[in-house]
Amino acid sequence: MAVIVDACGRSCPEPVLLTKKALASKGDHYEVLVDNVTAKENVTRFAKNAGYTVSVSQEEDVYRLSLTK
Repeated sequence: MAVIVDACGRSCPEPVLLTKKALASKGDHYEVLVDNVTAKENVTRFAKNAGYTVSVSQEEDVYRLSLTK
């Protein structure tokens, strides 16, 4: 089961910090929800640097980032 991080309505660097905190649990799959392009790009960059594969989908004005090891 995926760990879900809801970072909607938060401005950087908060989405990255919330993602970093979640990744500390050492899971294999995370879903990060953000609602702006800057957060999407920053969380994607952070997750890739941490060794995760990132896929992005958009549902209305929310980006869903799926992070897998």
